[in-house]
Amino acid sequence: MGKPGTQGRPKEGHPSGKLQLGIYWCASCGGCDIAVLDINEKILDVAALADIKLWPIALDFKYEDVRALPDKALDVSFINGALRNSEQVEIVELLRKKSKTVVAFGSCACWGGIPALANLFDRNQIFERVYGTSPSTVNPNRSVPALESRMPEGTLTLPTFYNTVYKLDDIIPVEYYLPGCPPPAELVAEAVDAIATGNLPPAGSVLAKEKALCDSCPRERAEKKVTTFRRVHEVQPDPDRCLLDQGIICCGPATRDGCGARCLEANMPCRGCFGPTPEAVEQGAKMLSAVGSIIEGRDEAEIKRVAAQVVDPAGTFYRFGLAASLLHRSYQERSLKEGVELDSRLDPTVVPTGKEAVT
Repeated sequence: MGKPGTQGRPKEGHPSGKLQLGIYWCASCGGCDIAVLDINEKILDVAALADIKLWPIALDFKYEDVRALPDKALDVSFINGALRNSEQVEIVELLRKKSKTVVAFGSCACWGGIPALANLFDRNQIFERVYGTSPSTVNPNRSVPALESRMPEGTLTLPTFYNTVYKLDDIIPVEYYLPGCPPPAELVAEAVDAIATGNLPPAGSVLAKEKALCDSCPRERAEKKVTTFRRVHEVQPDPDRCLLDQGIICCGPATRDGCGARCLEANMPCRGCFGPTPEAVEQGAKMLSAVGSIIEGRDEAEIKRVAAQVVDPAGTFYRFGLAASLLHRSYQERSLKEGVELDSRLDPTVVPTGKEAVT
């Protein structure tokens, strides 16, 4: 986690008596911004206690308006999404400079989230798939976006697409982490109340429970050994029995509680979006261990057969946490020219060599 910045009661000192608030999205689906609206009538309290200075998904603010603010003018910035291009890095660094407190909002900002699964590939592979070989793509010339395009009206530019997806505290210091995909409305409301009243936990805190989801799960656990794994659409799970006992991968053993168990209430397995419990060195490895401990097999071949039934292990066990894991990404012997300075600075698996080396 990044080193914390300034704490304190946010609204003190501003002439309006209101919180000065920024909300920004990076590589995300927009669900975290919707979660802010999902607090329902509580949004009226937010309007009463906060002046929103930046919220691109909802209002027409300009980056220049934020650059013009004095440093630490924003009491708090909620930043959601992982970071994968130069514009996102530029703006979160700007918001860090302008903010007293930064909250990593949602799984992608906290742990990398689903966008970080792109770290299983490099940028060339991603571009080839998106602009070349995907079933819906018709692009015979294999055209890909250019950083600059000269048009009669002027030069158009695009941000640099980095080789690696980063979580927020890889780039800037973060005070608080509000997990979830998206964060539940109740936790969002509690965070707003804590910031408004100055009743804040220690910097570096995750604003959720510390126990594993399994500790509060009401389902009956028999600790049964498993000989067959199934995906949830292949069976009708018993709503009273532990899903792992039924051979359905559920990430409850390695995932922090605090979500309200919405997935379990819908008879669906936990996906792991609240991130690791405090004692877990790594969420994905803990889940691998949990699954390995319930496999039953008379010999190595049978154990391999059962384990092979787990579809997409990387996407299952590292769905939300690859950027925060010990794996982080696939090893890259060569980085790519654009963005290599950031990638090689933050990612030890990126080794620039030859013509693309940083000089």
